[in-house]
Amino acid sequence: MEKLLNIFVESIFINNMIFAYFLGMCSYLAVSKSVKTANGLGLAVIFVLTITVPVNYLLENYVLKEGALSWLSDSFAGLDLSFLSFIMFIAVIASMVQLVEMVVEKFAPTLYSSLGIFLPLIAVNCAILGGSLFMQERNYSNIAEATTFGFGSGIGWWLAIVGIAAIREKIRYSDIPAPLKGLGITFIVTGLMGMAFMGFMGIKL
Repeated sequence: MEKLLNIFVESIFINNMIFAYFLGMCSYLAVSKSVKTANGLGLAVIFVLTITVPVNYLLENYVLKEGALSWLSDSFAGLDLSFLSFIMFIAVIASMVQLVEMVVEKFAPTLYSSLGIFLPLIAVNCAILGGSLFMQERNYSNIAEATTFGFGSGIGWWLAIVGIAAIREKIRYSDIPAPLKGLGITFIVTGLMGMAFMGFMGIKL
């Protein structure tokens, strides 16, 4: 349980997808103009990461990795399908994003309209694929660890986009120098938020 808590805290604060790896910056910058749309996209990212990381963990360990198919027959023990990792991971992500898109369109049409093209673009959001690739690289020992990492990474991304959206709503009425308006001040604030999150690296887990 302690290890799961460590993975969860690390994925939110220390290895934050936005502030540590700059993954998913396009959606982060484009959709963070209002808290409502940022919150909607953030929740969608949490859902997709929480589902796709454990599914891709099972895919990696029981289908793709060398020897993973030994449960079928001993004749498959030497088969290595790891070269298919990228395309299989993306296929799982795309199918989950399609499911999210249909649900949001059905139950929250206003949010669906606000998110526009950025909702289906979750499928190619590098934070989503990055979650599965980090899971693969870190070689988690069970599906609970992979699920915790996916959920924590989603929470971290949601915190980042809702945080910047709240700040952007406030500074809209501030006296900002003309050359810094828009993306200029957003990049500066993002850098400051990244430095603030670096302070969590001092946490001893």
